[in-house]
This record gives sequence, C-alpha cells and structure tokens, in this order.
Amino acid sequence: MDIKTATAIRRLRLVSAPEAISFLLLLVCSVLKRTTDFNAVPVMGMVHGVLFVLYVIFWADAWNRTKWSLKTAALYFVLSVLPTGGFFAERRLRREAEDAVIASRARQDGVVGA
Repeated sequence: MDIKTATAIRRLRLVSAPEAISFLLLLVCSVLKRTTDFNAVPVMGMVHGVLFVLYVIFWADAWNRTKWSLKTAALYFVLSVLPTGGFFAERRLRREAEDAVIASRARQDGVVGA
C-alpha cells in the first residue's frame, strides 16, 4: 500500500467516528426539540452535514485509491447513513490498515512472496 492510499484510508477513518457521533447527537437534539424548548437542531444539523460531506468526499477518494470492490465501497457508504455505522466503519478501516502494514513488512522482510 502506497502512502497516498494509506492517507486516504486514514482520513476516512478519522472522520467516520465524529460523523457517527454527530448523527447520534442530531437524533438526540431532534427528540429534545419535540419534547422541550431546547432547539439545537440547526447547529447540529450543520455540524453533521459538514462531517457527512467530508465522509463522502473521503470515501470516494479511498474507493478510488484502494480499488475496493463495489460491495466493499457500498458497505462503507451504507455505514455512513446508519446512526452507529461510522463506528463500525472506523473499526474495519483500522483493521484493514493494520493488515496492510503487516503485509508490507512481511514483503520487505522476504517472508511473503507477494
């Protein structure tokens, strides 16, 4: 894995958890808006919107660089629209990056002939 691909995956990882948190906070704010006088939906909506757009941009970049299959790319996109999906995406992306580092080190050491 080259540095640009690793960076693309890292950016997607870094934005996935905050995007999931903002989604959950937006849901809480929506409930609070309906049940109390507290209305933070406009602010949380903006924060979540910015993070979601960043997630989609970073997702597209990572898909382009990693050459994921359509199934894998669709999975990461679907995880972005589920309330807790960003946490699962972050975990899978971290595992994928760690596996790539291990494979790269094995190739450098001559352990694997790939």
